[in-house]
Amino acid sequence: MLAIKLRPIGKKKQISYRVVVMEKKSKLVGKFIEDLGWYNPHTNLSSVNKDRMEYWIKSGAQPTDSVHNLLVREKVNEGPKVPKHGKPKPKTEDSIPNTVSSGAQEEKKEEVPAAEVTEVQPPQTEAEPPKEEPKEEEKPPEA
Repeated sequence: MLAIKLRPIGKKKQISYRVVVMEKKSKLVGKFIEDLGWYNPHTNLSSVNKDRMEYWIKSGAQPTDSVHNLLVREKVNEGPKVPKHGKPKPKTEDSIPNTVSSGAQEEKKEEVPAAEVTEVQPPQTEAEPPKEEPKEEEKPPEA
């Protein structure tokens, strides 16, 4: 699957990015298919080849969140920006408290008449009380 990514270039403290098309799971410093433009976060300037960008998006390349926001700012894509950090975790059915089902369970408990409910008691056997071993102090002296 192809992705449109920001590929870092430049020195450590003066980093800028190339907007490139590459495999989604490939390393950022690896080979890329096509260079579509550049972005400098320090000056907030960027340049994108809009025709080629539209071609790759129509071909099925997915832009990353950062590239999508850059394209919205450059007016290549329309729509809202995508939050890059702090995405909400997908909610599962187990984590959501289900108040409707718990209320239904309470109603079921109330519907059962008390006469039908019988308590099961364990069978009582006449068991001998446990024998206590005599303590060392109480033992008779051995002869």
